Amino acid sequence: MRINDKAAARLKELGIELRQGISLAEETSLGIGGATDEILLGRYESIPEVMRLLADEHIPHRFLGGGTNVLIVDGELPWVVLHLPTAKPGMRVEGNAAYVDASADLGGMVTFCAKHDLGGMEGLIGVPGSVGGALRMNAGAYGTQIGPHVREVELYRAASGQIETLRGSDIRFDYRHTSFAPDDLMLRVKLELPPKPFKEIIAGIKVCNEKRRASQPLNQKSAGCIFKNPAGGSAGRMIDELGLKGHRVGDAMVSDRHANFFVNAGHASCSDMLKLIDDVRERVRGAYGMELENEVIVWRN
Repeated sequence: MRINDKAAARLKELGIELRQGISLAEETSLGIGGATDEILLGRYESIPEVMRLLADEHIPHRFLGGGTNVLIVDGELPWVVLHLPTAKPGMRVEGNAAYVDASADLGGMVTFCAKHDLGGMEGLIGVPGSVGGALRMNAGAYGTQIGPHVREVELYRAASGQIETLRGSDIRFDYRHTSFAPDDLMLRVKLELPPKPFKEIIAGIKVCNEKRRASQPLNQKSAGCIFKNPAGGSAGRMIDELGLKGHRVGDAMVSDRHANFFVNAGHASCSDMLKLIDDVRERVRGAYGMELENEVIVWRN
């Protein structure tokens, strides 16, 4: 999708950066995705006006966070991408509250809080992506989830066309799912974290990092876990028991380190990855009678 000249001129007037014809394969951890124009929303107060402009010009759009939990279709994309710049995100601490921009790196936030003797987030240290993405998916690992620590979220709500602040108690945080609308754009979050000595936090971070290095394909292109774990079960264990590690479609491959991680082992297309996901899901359904649900978010045309 290409921004027309009228919209491009108005974005320039608003001081909004427009990047034309970028490849989203370069913006995602899977290294898969087609081409489109990208709008960098550096000035939060201008977001409602930008959204009105896109509506007036009938320009479809999608919000892209850290690009770590998304599989995007190839080719020329039929929508533009809106993105929060990641350079120097705001992070500050007041007492046991941390105020963090949604564009901040999740691991960077955990480390920042640790330096201020605020813990409780150690399990998230190696989870890739942005704080905003973690909020949307209620990211979790090793017994830690971000949801219980959320006290406020500032966001742009497409339903009202305004920037609003939600209380944490008004947001439903479930397993890898929240009550945010698909077109809500997270901007900032207030987290309440338990005080903890820096040395204890670092020790916990070290344990989590060692577990990840031992079991996950950290040096390959992936989107993290492809499937959610079914109630009382493990998607990775079932896939592993079926002998599917190393199974591939084109350059899309089930990791030989962690069976619920699918990697781009070369130049995988979105079609390759989707076929692999469908194949594995069908085999698990046939063997275990369970329907695996995607954890990775798929952007189709």
